[in-house]
This record gives sequence, C-alpha cells and structure tokens, in this order.
Amino acid sequence: MHIRELFPDVISEDLDYEYKTVLNPDKPIKWAKTIVGYANGKGGVMFVGVSNEGEAFGISLEEIDKTKNLIATINDRHIFPHARVQYMLRSVDANAERFVLAVNVIQADSILRYREGDFNETVYIKGDGNTPPATPEEIIALHKRKFGVDNETTEIKYDEKKWTEYIKVCREYREDSSTPTLKDLQNEEIVSKEGFAKSGFIMFGDDYDGDDSLLCCRLWKGKQKTGTVLDHERFKGSLAKVFQDAINFIERNTKTGWQKTPNGGREEIRSYPKEAIREALVNAVAHRDYSISGTQIDVDIYCDRIEIVSPGSWLLPKNYEEYPIGSIPSIRRNTIIAACLDEANLMERGGTGFQTMIESYKDSEEHLQPVVSIYPGFLNLRLYDKLYEENGVETDNDVVTDAERILEILKIEGPKSVKELQAYTKYKSRSQFLAEVLNPLINEDIVYRDGNAKSPTALIRIKR
Repeated sequence: MHIRELFPDVISEDLDYEYKTVLNPDKPIKWAKTIVGYANGKGGVMFVGVSNEGEAFGISLEEIDKTKNLIATINDRHIFPHARVQYMLRSVDANAERFVLAVNVIQADSILRYREGDFNETVYIKGDGNTPPATPEEIIALHKRKFGVDNETTEIKYDEKKWTEYIKVCREYREDSSTPTLKDLQNEEIVSKEGFAKSGFIMFGDDYDGDDSLLCCRLWKGKQKTGTVLDHERFKGSLAKVFQDAINFIERNTKTGWQKTPNGGREEIRSYPKEAIREALVNAVAHRDYSISGTQIDVDIYCDRIEIVSPGSWLLPKNYEEYPIGSIPSIRRNTIIAACLDEANLMERGGTGFQTMIESYKDSEEHLQPVVSIYPGFLNLRLYDKLYEENGVETDNDVVTDAERILEILKIEGPKSVKELQAYTKYKSRSQFLAEVLNPLINEDIVYRDGNAKSPTALIRIKR
C-alpha cells in the first residue's frame, strides 16, 4: 500500500512530508532534526512506518507507544524550546494490527535548537530532501521571519533631529501638517516608554543605510522590459525619503496636465490618480518581506501601466480576487513600519488601502481596473494609465504638460515670476520645479530669466 492511499494529499517526500521506517533511539539526531526543521519552518508531517519509496508497511500499536514516548523524551531533553506535535494513526491492514504514525509538527513561534551537551546547540531548517544546519545568514533570516524586522527595541534614543525625513513626510501628509509628538510615537509603540526607538522606526531615520530599503524605479519605452530604459533611479536609505523619492520619480515620468472646462477654466487631469499611486507604494513599503536579503521593491513604468513588485508572500488565506471589493482583511507583516506610516497619515488602519485604489478608478472601464497578482515570494500590483489608448494617443487632445502649460501662460499673460509660474503646476518644491520644468526650457533657449536668479522680482520671458 502506498502512503497516498492513506493520505491522498501526500505524493512524495518534499518540504512538507518526510518518510521514516522507524525512529532509531540510539541516533535520535537523524530524525529529531526533522522535527526541529519543520518547527522552524511552516510545519510539516513526519510519517513513521513508511519506506523511502513511500510504501506504507506500518508498525504495531506497541511500537507506536514506544515511538511516542521516544519523541517525548528527545523533545524534553534535546529540543529547546520544545516542539509542539500532534499524532494521527491510519491502519494499513484489514485487521487494524499495523498503522502508519503521522507526527504533525506545528510551526513554532520561536527558533528551535537541538542541544547535545551543555554547549553544543544547532539550528536546523527543512530543505527539500534534507535537513541541514542553518548558516549564520539563514539564522538571521529565520529570526526576521519569526519576529519581524521591525519590532525590537534598540539602544537608540529618539531625537527628532535624527528623523527629519520622517518629520517632513508627516508634515506633508498629515491633515494638520503637524509633527508627531514623543507621546504619539510611544502610544503606537514606535518608541519605547523609556524613549528608545524600535528597529522598524530606525529604518525611517536619516542615517539609515541598510540594503533592505532599496527601491528601483525604471521608465520603459513601450509595454515590455525588452524596450529602452528612458529613465531610472535607485533609492536607498530612510524609508521616508525612499517613499517620497519614488513618488517624485513617478510624478515626473507620467502624464499630468490640464484640460479646458466648458466654463473656460482649467482642471488637472492625470494618467494615474494620486491616491492610487500613494496607496500602492505605501502597501509595498509596509508589507514587503524585509527578511529576504538581496531583494528590492521594483517600480516599472510602461507606456500603458505601472507595475509595483514587492518581495514577500501574500499573507491572507484567499487570493485577492476571492475577497469582495472593500472587504479585504487588514493583516500586517511589519507592525512598527505600518505604525510609522499610520502616524504619517499614509496608511489606513482598517486595511482600506486597496479600496482607495479601487475608488480612484471607479470611473474607468473594467479593463483599466487595478490588478493584484500573487506569485510565490512576491506580489505585483498593477495600475493602468487612464489616458492611454492602444494607438498610444491620449484620450483628450487638450492634455498638456507642465512645460507646455508654462509656455501657454507666458504667451497669453506675459512675463511671470518663478513663484507665479510654479503655482500653475503640480509642483510644491521650488527646486524640483526649476530642475524638471523651468531650467530645461531655459537650457533649450526657449525662455530666459530677466533679472538676478536669486531675486524674487526676476521675470521669466519667452525668447523672441
């Protein structure tokens, strides 16, 4: 009888299942490391009374009792903290004299070690067909998966002078443009009662330089990555600055302009709603798996869409499509990072970020609705360009860029100061407006500055 006849879900030995003929009491490490490995992973089942080929020959009830006692003894004496196990029996013969013992190992909340002697402890992890000792790097990654990367109390005292990038983001997105107080941060457990920053909050600090905050942005010519890269940036450092830099990259590389209204006025129109872009990036920063070394968040802008890919598995039991719109449960991989975004008014506690994206596309056709694709180890969130058509032409002929808008104003209304021109655009930063809109026009000899560059009375004029 093959094991699959008793347990239909079991096809062969893999990361979830392992076969043992018997458990040798003289060399317990040979099978006890499997228990440790399963507990350190996502759990698993060790079948006793099954050959390496999957043939279920079974063992007697007397042998089962001895096996259970052996597991309990080894668990008590050599495995720390102790593993949690559950047992199940399946008869392999008509007389119910021999059974397969299924030892179900429950995923542990902490890291388990196998101890031999007073000073020799080994952490094991389950591989596909083996259970090797964990390397130092794997132990660090395991610790991050078990406890999160962000919830440890550090020895660094909170000083807002060392979190200026985070303070800047708070002032940008908080409704009252305020700065969170120390009490606010302590109430959210971002900072301990003694004033020490949690490890997740350190990632928002000005001096943070960990590789795990890396975010890469690319602008592609066309619809595929096989095209030409027109613009690219790599952002690393404070999560607050990385987030804002990514927002700015998307802003400067997506179509945003103005269109005339029936009453003669103008209104801003955008390829991508601000709310959707913000929520998509917040979701990527808040929920990515920072324990996976060598990974990054990728933002790829194509001519018809934006794709934001973040490392980490989907945490909910069902796929995205199986949840009714507006009812996706809130679950957090990184509690402190999420709390920091909460305080900055960037993340909704009720898990309504996806709903916000859906709402911002409510006037768009079905094929333009946001899409969440779930793959092993990463998540892809796709937003479609609301102004794009298959022929590459925007849907409204009155759409103009900020630069075109500036030239139109100068032609119609005459010379203007930098401040006056900036007010007609989406730019809140003078330096960014100069760098991305006005200076290119000056360098291309289309307009010129009449007066000292530092003088507020200097005017921008069209070159005749």
